[in-house]
Amino acid sequence: MSTHPSRTGRRPGVLSSGTGLVATMAVVVLFSGIVQGYLTPLLPEVGLRLRIGTVGQNNIYLLSQLAFAVMTPLLSRLGDLYGHRRLLRVALAMVAGGSLLIAVRPSAVTLAVGVVLQGALVGFFPLLVGILRSRAPEHSRTGISLLVGVLLIAIGVGGLVAGALSERHAEAGLWVAVPVAGLALLAGLVLPDSDAPHGGRFHYGAATLLTTGLVALVLTLAQGGTWGWGAPRTIALAVLAVVVLAAWVAVERRSAHPLVSVRLLTNPRLALVSCYTFCAAFGTIGFLGANALFLGSPRSATGYGMGLGPQAIATLSLAMVSAGFVGATLTPRLARQFGDRAVLVSGGGLIALGFLGMVLFHHTLAQYVPSALVVGLATGLFESSTRTLSAEVVARSETALAVGLNELALSLGAAIGAAVIGASFAAHVVHGTTRVAESGYLWGWGACACAALVGTALALRYRGPHAADATYARQPVQNGELA
Repeated sequence: MSTHPSRTGRRPGVLSSGTGLVATMAVVVLFSGIVQGYLTPLLPEVGLRLRIGTVGQNNIYLLSQLAFAVMTPLLSRLGDLYGHRRLLRVALAMVAGGSLLIAVRPSAVTLAVGVVLQGALVGFFPLLVGILRSRAPEHSRTGISLLVGVLLIAIGVGGLVAGALSERHAEAGLWVAVPVAGLALLAGLVLPDSDAPHGGRFHYGAATLLTTGLVALVLTLAQGGTWGWGAPRTIALAVLAVVVLAAWVAVERRSAHPLVSVRLLTNPRLALVSCYTFCAAFGTIGFLGANALFLGSPRSATGYGMGLGPQAIATLSLAMVSAGFVGATLTPRLARQFGDRAVLVSGGGLIALGFLGMVLFHHTLAQYVPSALVVGLATGLFESSTRTLSAEVVARSETALAVGLNELALSLGAAIGAAVIGASFAAHVVHGTTRVAESGYLWGWGACACAALVGTALALRYRGPHAADATYARQPVQNGELA
């Protein structure tokens, strides 16, 4: 479908076909995946060279999680208010600046500032979907699926390339994201804006409440296992998160220009899809750290594990995300043939099957790899289908925010999944050592399977939009509310 210059005043020569649009967006998503994949495997060695201890490394990771949680709804809403392309360019500049800062002058301070700036990458997908749904709606489903596939592959490739570059010099791997940042900035310059109606006001009070509540919530989830789930500061932060978020909802209900439409939050299909996303991300993303630990554990010392080195672990991770790419690109065809509900159910069922396979068959690499690949395949299915459906159940003018809320559900699901697995590890430490018993992994995998089964049960309740609902979703919005 051709774009409409008359609606945005674009100059001739900017992207005019859906295929070209998706290809250019893929460059931005490639950058997002590289950034998400390259730093984590480098941090232990870089931290050692920069004299950043384990606590400091954990704090850097925590800062990135806080940035993700806070920026997801803010960038999405600002894009709906002031233009998806404008906010995409802002987000690209932030992530590129953070990546360059980390590479040029690595230190504890620049790493901390850099990962916060890189947190703006959570805005890429919601803003890109806002443009895609507006400019080339007939490419929406296939485009989103392709972008999810590129994202997954890029995450795996980012870690693999960074690991290879850092073998001789740990800090060399920090430059992986910089050249891709330049390409992504160019892509951001040629992408058109969406033609969804803009306007409204940014509610600073609601933004402050939402930011405070999300920070308290993520801190509770990330640090609860370290502080102790019954510790006073953990409980205090959890209470603060609940109180502040409840106050935010009350403020939004009374506001003429809400930051996030409360009616959007009560959209039944969006709520179901987001809850499903939470359950699926609990295992597929929450277990990634535990997966690396299990693969790297020497069986001779622990009685379990595969004893793989960093490069071998990165290679297996790339195989998992390659399976995810296959799942993502197959999603539109499967949805056309069997329906959206069947795809959601299949994704949840495959995740549960993969983790149950790990519980039963994990004694050799040949046993473990098929289960890991099943989880990777299901990751592509669920990420593609949920991002597509979250965009389609709302008006075009709130596309970015709806996809952003689904992204937030994904981040929170991953955080809680990692916290639950961490608690399982802490409860199954071999007496007199710091080594986790095999039972810790078994309980962790079991928890991931249970969460996936809950998601599957939710998927069985999904109902596609009826004609009346489709008409409702196309209505223009006023003051941030669905009309």
